[in-house]
Amino acid sequence: MDRIKTLIPGLDGLVQGGIPEGSAVLISGGAGSCKTIFTLQFLYEGAVQEKEPGLFVTLESNVKNITWNMQNFNWDFKKLQDEKLLNIYRLKLDPDGDIDEQIESELEIVASIVKEMGAKRLVVDSTTAFGVWIPDQGKMRSLLYKFTDGLKNIGCTTLLTSETKGGRKDFSAFGVEEFVVDGVIALYFTPPHRSIFIRKMRGTDHSKSIHPFEITNNGIKIRGKEQIMWDSIR
Repeated sequence: MDRIKTLIPGLDGLVQGGIPEGSAVLISGGAGSCKTIFTLQFLYEGAVQEKEPGLFVTLESNVKNITWNMQNFNWDFKKLQDEKLLNIYRLKLDPDGDIDEQIESELEIVASIVKEMGAKRLVVDSTTAFGVWIPDQGKMRSLLYKFTDGLKNIGCTTLLTSETKGGRKDFSAFGVEEFVVDGVIALYFTPPHRSIFIRKMRGTDHSKSIHPFEITNNGIKIRGKEQIMWDSIR
């Protein structure tokens, strides 16, 4: 099986060397658990170390927050952008329009950007933001299934973020994302401690333990040889 290395220190050794190529993996966690930093590091290190182009798709309105995150770790976004190795695209959705049609249209745009860049890595941050446009839970679940399925057809290895309540058994915001994707990685923040748990990863004999991680000057570093107890997650 071909794999894409996350290149996040300490993680690839927990998933047999990397994420299965072409899969979609959910990165879930509560507020402040480092979901966006995790996905940006996946793109940045892929571009720098493997020369693999990556696209960051956001549903949030403030793109500046993304570049600020990169600047905190001295990740040179502009250089990579100039080299066509990294790009950001904000989905354009109108709550008063036909959401299904808009999703199809936006997926086509994302696919065209991926093709133009030759992107190997794709991030969608965040699926939770769909709730701003679609309050109906049934329609939300249907849309997320359709959207995630459409992303798989694009051909990239994709990370999607989902903001949860932060509990140890909270793996998605709407109760459907975790069943549509191929893998789920949960990030926890119980101040002052941070930890990671690989809930599932299809086709991979992954670690079943919870591991601590820290935020360094270069980004996330997972202490894969260390384990913590479930009871420490609140």
